[in-house]
Amino acid sequence: MKKTTVSMLLLGTALTVGTQMVFAAPDWSKVPKRDINVFHAGVTPIEWVGKKSDHSGTAGLKKGETCVGCHEEKGTLNFNFKRLADKELEPKGAPKSMMYPVGVQAAYDASNLYIRLTFKAPAGGADKGDKDNEVKAAVMFPDTKVPQASQVGCWAACHVDARTMPGADDKKTKYAKEGSYELVQWKSAKGAKVVDGMVATERQMKGGTLGAKAEGAKSGDTYTVTFTRKSPGEGKAIPFGLAIHGDHATGRFHHVSLGYTIGLGAEGDVKATKQ
Repeated sequence: MKKTTVSMLLLGTALTVGTQMVFAAPDWSKVPKRDINVFHAGVTPIEWVGKKSDHSGTAGLKKGETCVGCHEEKGTLNFNFKRLADKELEPKGAPKSMMYPVGVQAAYDASNLYIRLTFKAPAGGADKGDKDNEVKAAVMFPDTKVPQASQVGCWAACHVDARTMPGADDKKTKYAKEGSYELVQWKSAKGAKVVDGMVATERQMKGGTLGAKAEGAKSGDTYTVTFTRKSPGEGKAIPFGLAIHGDHATGRFHHVSLGYTIGLGAEGDVKATKQ
């Protein structure tokens, strides 16, 4: 074999190894975990959140306060879950578990942001409309044009006239009145494709710009789901929200988080570890 050919082969091997090192999955044992509680929100769209007679925190939001700042206390959420489960705010029926924790870890390198979720999705939901997927897990990232994005997370995409809301058009999806969200979703059905979509004037389950990937598995009663997306850049804190459909749920019958931030070399509710 010619020396130049050997050199090219060695160079190719080195490049391959280098690429694997750059895009290698994070060592999650070295990444801190933060629990975020997801909860069943019932019929509480952004219009409800912004109405003082319904939601006493409206004044705080107008002052720039966050949902997390009011509702997260000592590792739990201080909601009146009895009210959230009653017929006014959940006419179809509340799940047996109104809230449960999701372990969230984040890491990043020069190219990607990695987010890992670990959770046990409880049974006992009132809706089982998705026969194919026992569980779906999603992360949404609002852009800076979404009103109150850093305060409310995903809430600005949830409206009173969207499907599965009482009396709403079953064809109308989540939407943002201004700006847009990137939407990434993993589904548990065998062979299901990752959703890399967006929510703007309507929800689209494709056409996202994050180059997103997702993989997940269930061990015993615990799901582990890892999302990979393009890095937004170091020195930034990006807002995000979680949504998990458990027990074959569809539409609004999910458990959702409040709005949080991931800090990449910056302060955030979840601190991403640099790889």
